[in-house]
This record gives sequence, structure tokens and C-alpha cells, in this order.
Amino acid sequence: MIGTKVTLRLRMSAHDAHYAGELVDGARVLALFGDLATELLIRLDGDEGLFRAYESVEFLEPVFAGDYVEATAELVAIGTTSRQIRFEARKVIANLRAPGLATSAAEVLDEPRVVARAVGTCVTPQDMQRRPRALYMPGLPAAPPPSPEPIVTPDTAGSEELIVTAAIVGAELTRRQTPHLPITPQEVADEAARCREAGAAVVHLHVRQADGSNTQSSARFAEVIEAVRKKCDCILQASTGGAIGMSIDERSGPLECRPEMATLNCGTINFGDEVFVNSRPDIRKLAARIRAAGVMPELECYEVGHVEEALALAAEGLLGKPLHFQFVLGVKGAIPARDDVVHYLRSLVPADATWAVAATGRFQQPMTELAMRLGGHVRVGLEDNMYLSRGVLAEGSAPLVSRAAAYARSVGRTPVDAQRARQLLGIARQGR
Repeated sequence: MIGTKVTLRLRMSAHDAHYAGELVDGARVLALFGDLATELLIRLDGDEGLFRAYESVEFLEPVFAGDYVEATAELVAIGTTSRQIRFEARKVIANLRAPGLATSAAEVLDEPRVVARAVGTCVTPQDMQRRPRALYMPGLPAAPPPSPEPIVTPDTAGSEELIVTAAIVGAELTRRQTPHLPITPQEVADEAARCREAGAAVVHLHVRQADGSNTQSSARFAEVIEAVRKKCDCILQASTGGAIGMSIDERSGPLECRPEMATLNCGTINFGDEVFVNSRPDIRKLAARIRAAGVMPELECYEVGHVEEALALAAEGLLGKPLHFQFVLGVKGAIPARDDVVHYLRSLVPADATWAVAATGRFQQPMTELAMRLGGHVRVGLEDNMYLSRGVLAEGSAPLVSRAAAYARSVGRTPVDAQRARQLLGIARQGR
């Protein structure tokens, strides 16, 4: 049940407005959160339980009579009697209230606006828990606890601009897992364009053969890259990770197509039940090939030691500056997706480098949102969200990009277009 969400949507009425006849007070939004918490407890325990306390409450934007508000509650942790819940309320339709317009004028918002967030704890006494624990205790570890840091004022380290990368294909996903997985060059190009419109500046690319199998064929990459470039102006970031067991020569295939960026895995990791081997000599060989091709490397780091290895490559002259790090969190067998991990990895990055976070499955949203609050960039999409429900996967990567972009704006970050991303990453300066 951890990760379970419930949602309600309703219109704020004139009876909800308490100030100047139009402004809805924050208590009304908290009442919505209370109703959602009650539903979660009923689903979990078969009892309404009790709301013990809010740990944090933030009101981010005014709500007026006539606005439609969608509120969501997500179960993030389960104790013996306590249940920790994260809440968010978003305005999806706004009453316009503009001079010259009728008082009934309203508009559906292209990007829902977050109006309030909260984290709270509810309690259901053990003798009132009617459902046996075995029915709802998950086999997965508990979700990471919400960050204790304030959300309203992000620590953006002097940068309000945000680069969103969309990972739309992946090396492991199949059509069986999601019917929306793009395989043909045209499907990949169409999905890249959707993500571009939703706020992505970079597209992280794996490619497939017509039968859906993963490949590092330069010819197939060339077809996909050509199709995407005809459709949108996103920075194309080719994966040289390939599949487990591929040789360095096979993984170098995409470099022949001269993408603007390419990934460089900076170490060996346990990848679920497999081992993804990246020996130090192979890493250096691939780094040299990326540099010779005039392509900017994205330094993929699945462990703390991978960051140190990337810094060693730079010291050896195998990497040009500026450096761009990609922290991949939550892979089983590798570094976990936790707030303290992001803080520590961020502390290792040189001041003149950029960094981003990608996290798997249910960790993607909280970890990428934390990265945005700390001034980092983000990667979202199907590749990293293979464990989401079928309903979400069926929609493709664009909704995940849109959600990330909306959150970014709510905390003062602005998703940039591809042209600006090239400047921020140093691609434009180095003539790549």
C-alpha cells in the first residue's frame, strides 16, 4: 500500500470564500487533506483513524471562489499505528476575474498550479485495525521520508533555470510492459516532440531494432536521430551503456552519428540480479572515443565511487570542461534513493560543473523534486519508471515531463528550451 494515492476534485464555492468575498482560506484546503487522509486510512485499516499532526504545511498560491482544486494524498510510510501521508493541492481551473470579462469567465489551466502542500501523520490504534498486516505490508522497502527542508524557498544555488531530460525508450522496457514504448524511428521522434512540448530540452536515447530488441547499431541510431531532428530541436543524448555484456566497440556505435551528448558510465555496478561491468581501462577507452568524436559526455554515476572516478578522468585530461554529472538512484544493488544521498553527491561536484538526478520507479518523483529544490537538473521518463502502474506507463513519458515542469515552476525553477540548455551545459561554447 505504500505509494497508494487518492484524489478528489471539487469547485470552491462562494460559501468557502472568507476574505473580501472571494478568497478561500487555507483551512478549507486542509479540510480536503483531512478527507483524503480518512479515505487512505479506510482503505488501509478499515477504520477512519485519527489525524495526529501536520509536520509541515505550505500555502503557495491563493485560491478563489469558482476555482477547481484537485487534491491528492499519498501514503509514504507505515508504522505500527502511525501512517505518514504527503498531500498536494493543485488548481486545475481558474475563475479569471479580469477587467472587461464576465464574472462567470473561467479557463482550464494548461499547467495545473500547486496551491498547497503538507505532510502529516495519522494514527489507527492497533485494536481498531480490522485488516491483517499481511494484506497490506509491501515487499518493497518503505518510501524515503519527506525532506524536513522547507519547500517554498528552494536552495537553487543562484540558478532558477532547469534542464529537463526525457528518457523515453530505455534498454530493458518491452511493449508487454507498456504499449506506449516507442520503437520505430517515427515513434521515437513523435514521443521526443511530445516531451519537448511538455518542457524537456534533452532526449536520452536508446534505440531498438524492428523486433523490439535493444541495439547499439550506428545505422539504427542514425535513423532515429535523423527522425528526431526533423521533428524537434532537442539535444540528443545517446546511450553508450547499451545492454549488459556488450563490448566497448559495440557500445561506441552511437558516436558515429555525432549526437551532441553521450552517456559515460563511470564504474561497475550490481544492476538488479546482473552485473554491469565497466572496467577502468574500458571507461578510459570509451571516454577517449567520446572526446575524439566531439561529443559532450554525461557522467552517469550509480555509486559514490563513480563520482570520484569521473573526477579522476577529468584530472587525466580525458574529459573536457564543463562536466555534467547524472546521479542514478534506486537501482537495486546500487546507491539508494534518499535525501541524504542527494545532498552528499551534490557536495562532491565541482563548482563549475552541473548535475542532475534520475531515480527509478516510485522514487523518481520525490528525488527529482528534491534535486530541483537544491538547484540541480532532472531526468524523467519511462526508462526510469518501468515499475509504475500500467495506466501511467500507457501514457508515455510526456506526462512525466509535464509533471516535473509544473513542479519546477511551483518552486521558482524555469524549464529551459534546448537552445538555452546548450548554453548552460557548455555545448554551444565548445562548438559541439
